[in-house]
Amino acid sequence: MRILLSNDDGYFAPGLAALAEALAGLGEIVVVAPEQNRSGASNSLTLDRPLFLKQAASGFYFVNGTPTDCVHLAVTGMLDQLPDIIVSGINLGANMGDDTIYSGTVAAATEGYLLGIPSIAISLTSFEGNHFATAGQVARDLVERFIRNPVKEPVLLNVNVPDIPHADIKGMEVTRLGRRHKAEPVVKMLSPRNETVYWVGAAGAAADAGPGTDFGAVDRGFVSITPLQIDLTNTAQLPSIRHWMQ
Repeated sequence: MRILLSNDDGYFAPGLAALAEALAGLGEIVVVAPEQNRSGASNSLTLDRPLFLKQAASGFYFVNGTPTDCVHLAVTGMLDQLPDIIVSGINLGANMGDDTIYSGTVAAATEGYLLGIPSIAISLTSFEGNHFATAGQVARDLVERFIRNPVKEPVLLNVNVPDIPHADIKGMEVTRLGRRHKAEPVVKMLSPRNETVYWVGAAGAAADAGPGTDFGAVDRGFVSITPLQIDLTNTAQLPSIRHWMQ
């Protein structure tokens, strides 16, 4: 079993170390992660400059690029053999609902999925980071399940784990993405050089968080597992747009 790990918080992030520790012994593990925190990088590729690959004292490899760069470089240029599975995380903070569009954690897993490799993005749903071990155990459970019963086709799973002790997890629930209210406005302020600067506002509160959603599962103490797809076509609108174009 060959396992490729990545993230968007950077190769030095405690969540990545916890993930590598949790999966130790399940197979050959290679870690390729961004040199810096690239949260919110989404599925961006670096095309305006060359990338380098370096190895830290921890044994982790890091790249001066995005999470997508890391997986793309590892799979298409670094590794002699394709990984059997890719796991991205453990992210500090949830990636639920609309957040998945922006998430670098999900993007790393998405790149693996686009390259035909089963991929998992795993996030701890708070910014306190008190229970990385819980998310690590969930990741191990899922990889062990994959070893026992491989999925027949490439799959992209977005996994969100409540930041609570593992013993308090109620179970795992397969969910759909919920929705958030629109984001808070940008925050405008003056820099020390008297320049106007802006900080992106906080994410909106959950709007669609009922039964069956990722928000609803996590709120009830369950691990949320959402299978994602990449086809962005709004199939329901095809007839109306064809009529509009006539």
